[in-house]
Amino acid sequence: MSPAAALATTAAVAPHGLLSPTGVEIAFLLVGLVTFGAALVTVTTRQLVHAALWLVVTLGGLAVEYLLLTAEFIAWMQVLIYVGSVVVLLLFGLMLTKAPIGRSPDADSANRWAALAVAVAAAAALVWVVVDAFRTTWIDLGGAPSGSTKVTGASLFQNWVLPFEALSVLLLAALVGAIVLSRKAKADAATATTGTPAVPGSRSEREGVR
Repeated sequence: MSPAAALATTAAVAPHGLLSPTGVEIAFLLVGLVTFGAALVTVTTRQLVHAALWLVVTLGGLAVEYLLLTAEFIAWMQVLIYVGSVVVLLLFGLMLTKAPIGRSPDADSANRWAALAVAVAAAAALVWVVVDAFRTTWIDLGGAPSGSTKVTGASLFQNWVLPFEALSVLLLAALVGAIVLSRKAKADAATATTGTPAVPGSRSEREGVR
């Protein structure tokens, strides 16, 4: 084999490093930056509706990251459950409670530095826990893919079934709470207008239910 052919073969089998990333790695980095930026806008904007829409971008970016990691099942569950259910529930809660569409200065807190310190500490603790837990973990390339339906379903319904059900009950409680708050606001408005307390089961309330 000639030196030129040997050099070409060596370059073909050489592993990719930090200075020679693949297209998937570049796409992963770019999508991660967009997702991080959307997450920052979500927690810093003073418009609740805009925060919900930027949350859609954040969760969608995470779904794309899962696709780039060849975890197709988890990516589609991210879209169906979080983007299709959690964000829709959040938007319904905003509409039912008649949240202001524009800027909401009263919804912002003055303790930004304390919130930033707590967020940084929580992120550092999460990174440390994940690195410490998976430091010696090896992936069996000969077995089933880590993001397949079989592996994910077995882990979800064997080890995480209780948190999964607790999350569903929490979302249901949030929706019921939004409905209760909206009906209370309607009753208070009727009382302020007529000067008499609203009687449950009255004609106006029945019309409002209809």
